[in-house]
Amino acid sequence: MGVGDWSVLLSAALAAGWVDAVVGGGGLILLPALLLVTPAATTQQTILATNKLAAVAGTSAAVVTFARKVPLRWRLMAPAGMLAAAGSACGAAVVGLIDKDLFVPIVLVVLVGVAILVTARPTVGVVIGEPPTRRRITVVVITAAVAIGFYDGILGPGTGTFLIIAFATLLGTEFVRSAAMAKVINLGSNLGALAFFSLTVDVLWALGFAMAAANVAGSVVGSRMALARGAGFVRVVLLVVVVALVIRLGWQQFG
Repeated sequence: MGVGDWSVLLSAALAAGWVDAVVGGGGLILLPALLLVTPAATTQQTILATNKLAAVAGTSAAVVTFARKVPLRWRLMAPAGMLAAAGSACGAAVVGLIDKDLFVPIVLVVLVGVAILVTARPTVGVVIGEPPTRRRITVVVITAAVAIGFYDGILGPGTGTFLIIAFATLLGTEFVRSAAMAKVINLGSNLGALAFFSLTVDVLWALGFAMAAANVAGSVVGSRMALARGAGFVRVVLLVVVVALVIRLGWQQFG
């Protein structure tokens, strides 16, 4: 790859880190860039693995930044992150056995539903709901970690977005706290997929580490902006990213 190719990928990694820290969906930016720029001989699994290497660095930085400002229930979130890692590794293990074309239409329907929900209910994620019971919190966080972690290993785009929506709608948490919780789960799912891929396929380590540095920079800026500007800002970015995901996946499926 030439200097221009590296510039494209590092810029994409920077932008992906910012988007991922705020509302998730950074894969919408980075994966297409990798598919476009990397040599044709590069396998899809290698591209996914290299993307996960960059994503692990970015989500780690976001977790640290959010954790300094947003109190998190680590006795629940840490085990949930490990379950997400296990779920994601399982998803990565079976990715070659499942027709991804079956998943894209389902994801499109869910994303359209998310856009309608956030538009029709402007208080979701902006106004804090009544505190849920400890049991409800545990059930929602663990279920989301396993199910969405598995999805992250198989397909990936919008993982953070789905987590934020799940926590905001099912637990009544505002978007900034939901984003902080989502980053912990997403870090686990990224680590799980990366661990599996690193043992089974080639990873472009030099490129991955370079993109990781750019991804961290974007992630730190994005998480700080989310903390500073609050839930209303996150809500707007969420809607933009959901619409972009629908367009991107729709083009992939029907274009």
